[in-house]
Amino acid sequence: MQALVVVDAQNEFSPDGQRAAAGHADALTAILHLVEQARRAQLPIAWIRHHNRPDEGQAFRPGTWGAEFSPGLGPADGHGPEVEFHKDVFGAFSGTDLEAWLRGLGCDGLLLSGFFPHMCVSTTAREGLMRGFAVAVDPDATGARDDDDDRLGRMAADEVRRSALLQLADMGVQITGKGVRAAG
Repeated sequence: MQALVVVDAQNEFSPDGQRAAAGHADALTAILHLVEQARRAQLPIAWIRHHNRPDEGQAFRPGTWGAEFSPGLGPADGHGPEVEFHKDVFGAFSGTDLEAWLRGLGCDGLLLSGFFPHMCVSTTAREGLMRGFAVAVDPDATGARDDDDDRLGRMAADEVRRSALLQLADMGVQITGKGVRAAG
């Protein structure tokens, strides 16, 4: 069985947030569609919320608007199991009970969505692969930002996203836009 894992779909990535993602509204629409599909199929949904550590700046501070899930997102009752996990590092498996929860439900596959594909989504995908899960990412349900470095140059958000997804595909992650599936 496949679980939907929604990584850091928080206000901080909105146009008004401190980590604004290009194409945020389109990514949220795709994430909401995946959530609706998973709920109709009674599939598990893991909601991952990032909180910065106290020494990491003002973004993603617990209790702030930026740390809240984007409108319409977050655990809901009356569907398949939905649980929220908190992390303070890039990967959703590190320091959380995500793996135990997934294994307890009999999940062997993950469909990832969220922000940023070159950071938290990528790290979570790699962690999932290393734990033996079949991992998929819906590229439409992800959002990135422009990246700029004095020595390495600049990449537009879509290039950042595509590069991260290409690297994940090379490692065996399935890149799909077909939604959730019940059998693994």
